[in-house]
Amino acid sequence: MDLGLKGRVAIVAAASKGLGRAVAEELAREGAEIAICARTPADTEKTAKAIEASTGRAVLWQAIDVTRAEDVQAFVAAVEKQFGRVDICVTNAGGPPSKKFLEISIEEWRAAVDLNLMSAVFFARVVLPGMQQRKWGRLITITSMSVKQPVDGLILSNSVRAAITGLARTLANEFGADGITVNNVAPGYTLTDRLEELATKRAADAGVSREKIFEQMSASVPARRIGRPEEFAAAVAFLASERAGYLNGTTIAVDGGWVRSLL
Repeated sequence: MDLGLKGRVAIVAAASKGLGRAVAEELAREGAEIAICARTPADTEKTAKAIEASTGRAVLWQAIDVTRAEDVQAFVAAVEKQFGRVDICVTNAGGPPSKKFLEISIEEWRAAVDLNLMSAVFFARVVLPGMQQRKWGRLITITSMSVKQPVDGLILSNSVRAAITGLARTLANEFGADGITVNNVAPGYTLTDRLEELATKRAADAGVSREKIFEQMSASVPARRIGRPEEFAAAVAFLASERAGYLNGTTIAVDGGWVRSLL
């Protein structure tokens, strides 16, 4: 299937590893021009070179702090200078720490809001005007299956990522007439460093092995396995495509069926 992504310009945030990296690589493989950002310069440059090697496409990269509006604005300006525009923006950020409510400080709440919600706001504010002017755009937010079914021990993620989903749904209403779609993709248990960290903490709390935790995770999924980053990336690539022009304001769970709700 031709997704119509050849020549499109895509930004992927937090793309030095995990789901962000998989998404950037998939979009590059489909022919899009790619710009990635993440916090650590060495990791971001290494990923850019790896994507270039695997896809044959040059990757623009910058190390930025997505909690700083000025960093996001400067990064988008660099992308526009290099490629002329931004067609696709995939917002993404690392997950907040796994803690229970009474263990979380006010500062940690603010940090989670800045990292996850405000970073998405910053990107949206910068890229949407250009998309609106050109009457075409794709804004895709990456959150978590917790926006559909809260996960025990992840109250920061459950709360803040739900806010991102509300943001995306409202932006879909506001900009849909401009040829812009805004959708949210909610990953389930997927083989990333973030899942490794979560499994390690759960194992320590429960006094069992990490292997046991992974077994429990797999058993809770109807597919009876953990997902692969490339499977998640394929869903994002479709949402970014010409083919998905009538998909707007939705949250798609890529979770092997873990979420049990009807919607």
